[in-house]
Amino acid sequence: MQRTLAIWLGLAYLLLLAGCGGALDPQPHYKIGAPYRINGTWYQPQFVTQYEATGIASWYGEPFHGRHTANSEIYDMEALTAAHPTLPLPSIVQVTNLENGRTLVVRVNDRGPFAGNRLIDLSQAAARELGFVYQGLAEVQVSYLGLARLDDAPIRPGETRAYAMAQCVLPRPRALVC
Repeated sequence: MQRTLAIWLGLAYLLLLAGCGGALDPQPHYKIGAPYRINGTWYQPQFVTQYEATGIASWYGEPFHGRHTANSEIYDMEALTAAHPTLPLPSIVQVTNLENGRTLVVRVNDRGPFAGNRLIDLSQAAARELGFVYQGLAEVQVSYLGLARLDDAPIRPGETRAYAMAQCVLPRPRALVC
């Protein structure tokens, strides 16, 4: 009886250690992921070489700030990042606010949005740069530019970054120049 209890306690301890090993310090990684279901809707993540879509963008901020994203990066609401339900992580997309013409390049490093048939969920900084932080929603066009490098830090407002042979700059006031 004591031997059986000791074996079970030992196995439980090993499982606890195994479960904690990756959770203590997850590393950012490339992720496609298996199909998944949220609120009754199925999503099929996949590798793409081309993607362009028009739809509704929303934004997320403070409640998620400092938490891990779907590919284990740390969400920074002041970086130019986004969540998309199916694009490879991390990737780079160009987002154009069709209501005011502002364009921005962001890093997709999270999954979402999962409400109201929305296309993309932008960081608070990205929504601010695109001019819809106060409205909460905007009609946008999203164009896939390619995979992001894991060792690149998230893009910050006003930063210059080279992507796919194009030099893209976000000068003030809020316009992308490539």
